[in-house]
Amino acid sequence: MKLLASLLMTAVLAAPALSSFAADDASAAPAAATAVVAKPDLVKGAASYGAVCAACHGADGNSSIAANPKLAQQHPEYLIKQLQDFKSGKRANPIMSGMAATLSDDDMKNIAYWLTSNKEKPGFAKDKDLVAIGEHLYRGGNSDRHIPACAGCHSPNGAGIPSQYPRLSGQQAEYTAAQLTAFRDGVRKNSLPMSEVAAKLNDREIKALADYIAGLR
Repeated sequence: MKLLASLLMTAVLAAPALSSFAADDASAAPAAATAVVAKPDLVKGAASYGAVCAACHGADGNSSIAANPKLAQQHPEYLIKQLQDFKSGKRANPIMSGMAATLSDDDMKNIAYWLTSNKEKPGFAKDKDLVAIGEHLYRGGNSDRHIPACAGCHSPNGAGIPSQYPRLSGQQAEYTAAQLTAFRDGVRKNSLPMSEVAAKLNDREIKALADYIAGLR
């Protein structure tokens, strides 16, 4: 009888401890659930894009304005980073900074993934005299001047590498030339590798690269 009483007492004392462990597990479950990253909402992305971005970048992200970049099919991580940089001031542009200031992190993600789901319309190289120079630099760089090949990071067909390097194929030549010049001249400062590469390019090479990239596909 004494043994039975002792076992019963042990069970009674253990019960609150077991209940406490169970409660800890239960309270941890919602925390784990909230840690899951929400999927982008493409419907909201389309709506936000239409309200804020479409006038300059085209209804589907294929800008028809030479000075404004095509955004369709761009890697979402790159788009999100650029919007964040515009909002923080790390990338200077008064128009884009004002637009990005109105967007939340979720807005940026939704817009970026919606744009990625749209196909980019191909572009075309226009200057036959320059395209050979652009192709040589893009594919092979210039070892004598320590200029790396663009294809090493942005891939031979300009598709880029998701989450690391942006897609370039078909991009507006005027826009690409403007960005390379901005990197070279220290106006655009949100990518040190690009600043270092562009610093070695002259105006003719920048124009040649931009024209060649426009025709990549």
